[in-house]
Amino acid sequence: MESGTDGAAGVWHSMAVTNLYIRNANAGDLDAVAAIARATGQGEEWTGADPAYVGHLLAHGRVVVAERQGAVTGFGATRRIGDGPGAVTMLCDLFVDPRAHGLGAGNAMLATLWQDAPRRMTFSSLHAHALPLYTRSGLDAWWPLLYLGGDVRALRLPGGWAVTETSPGEAAALELGWTGVDRSADHAAWAARPGGRAVLASRDGVVAAAAAVAGTGPEYGIAHLAADPGAGAGAARDAVVAVLASLDPPGGRARVCLPAPHVATRPLLAAGWHSEEMDVFMATDPGLLDPRRCVPSPALA
Repeated sequence: MESGTDGAAGVWHSMAVTNLYIRNANAGDLDAVAAIARATGQGEEWTGADPAYVGHLLAHGRVVVAERQGAVTGFGATRRIGDGPGAVTMLCDLFVDPRAHGLGAGNAMLATLWQDAPRRMTFSSLHAHALPLYTRSGLDAWWPLLYLGGDVRALRLPGGWAVTETSPGEAAALELGWTGVDRSADHAAWAARPGGRAVLASRDGVVAAAAAVAGTGPEYGIAHLAADPGAGAGAARDAVVAVLASLDPPGGRARVCLPAPHVATRPLLAAGWHSEEMDVFMATDPGLLDPRRCVPSPALA
């Protein structure tokens, strides 16, 4: 199969076998992307079926689509986290219409999205084809990401802790100071989601973590949390519990996605929370995320 890139247009093509084209997506592809997302079981808010989510990636990341015989048959997206040689390219989405499986669209989109991106990561589903595909792209599987759900009323605010609402800009500024990574566009997008707001978790009056809370229905909860690296493991644990305990969702149920080794996983499980599903963190280097402290967004990390 012959393939190549089409200069500044960024179009990957393979005509000899499948008439498959990979090109950068645009706003005119939103309906086709949403249809593929729904066909693959991704119909919730903040997935490919949500134009606000895809629009955020179009503006601040990269989205490509696979075309075959004039029809869009797949889409993929990445978000670059950080700048310079330390930047990490996060694969946010990679979905192919089930009717087009086996035609090479996933491989072709991945090759385009991760071209010239040596530091790569993603949260792989448990689909049988996903892990082998990412392994062939140079990633290894390191730990499970648990989608933990439970009743916030079973949690208690740790002693000395308080949770207050803030602006997305303030949350992003704190995260920038702690990590050196500017997530201001992401914090603004999280706050704009249904139920979205930025909060600070403080211990004895000192801010120890900044979080985005967002989502609808069973997906409502912590979308992303950054903790002060100088605050210690206990603070990383208590900040998660404090933010969850401060929520007041209908029916009392909320969600957070935690690495299985995270210091808050055990207290949540002990409080009756449970893992509803899981993904697998895959990366070129296990150090791209700290599983004891990070509370990532599965979509944007």
